[in-house]
Amino acid sequence: MLRRLGFWLACYLDRPIRHYEPLAAVSLDCLTAVLRPADVLLVEGKCRVSTPIKYLTQSTWSHAALFVGDFRGTGCGLDAPTLIEADLQHGVRAVSLSYYAGHNLRICRPAGLTEADGGHVCRYAIERLGLEYDLKNVIDLARYLLPVPPVPVYWRRQLLALGSGSPTRAICSTLIAQAFQSVRYPILPQVEAADGQRLTQGAREVLHVRHHSLFTPRDFDISPYFQILKPEVECGFDYHELIWGRTATV
Repeated sequence: MLRRLGFWLACYLDRPIRHYEPLAAVSLDCLTAVLRPADVLLVEGKCRVSTPIKYLTQSTWSHAALFVGDFRGTGCGLDAPTLIEADLQHGVRAVSLSYYAGHNLRICRPAGLTEADGGHVCRYAIERLGLEYDLKNVIDLARYLLPVPPVPVYWRRQLLALGSGSPTRAICSTLIAQAFQSVRYPILPQVEAADGQRLTQGAREVLHVRHHSLFTPRDFDISPYFQILKPEVECGFDYHELIWGRTATV
């Protein structure tokens, strides 16, 4: 019964919001030129499920996907399966960059990640293709579809970690967090002072792995260990080449 309810909610929440208008959609050709394997692509979703995620995380980004390149060697260009993501209805799947044409996007690149570890991160995600989405998490998110649900700020992150916790299920940001944690790459680790000292400036810090269920798409954006890339800038942006419409003089 709960499984059927979760599937019905997934179909409902996966429907697009009317009148969605991206403000800074990125050129797919430029996006392809900039992306590297193990980059995280953040998406401002335009489906109903995006609303509670944006509210609970206080962020623009409601979805995350891992770029792994054309791992199937199809040679289909922009239509090649290059992103691994956890989808509400289809579970962990591979999609092309063209699937997110017309969305607001952001690239988060793990700084200093070695080629070997980057390959391991990609393989970790690829090996989990076909896993189911955590439908219990869908039911939890459905509680917060109200415009302003009465949820204190300090509870919001925990509310996104209410899924089943089953290793055979996945949520978009937790899948990617687990992939990076498999090579001990930090995202937003818990920081404590060594030897029981107070965490002050100059104190020796010890990092602890945060549970993967607590990660959200926003964490890759604010992480000090991920570099934010703007594809248009990386492709050699020149404002002199912009074509402006006729405007009134001031």
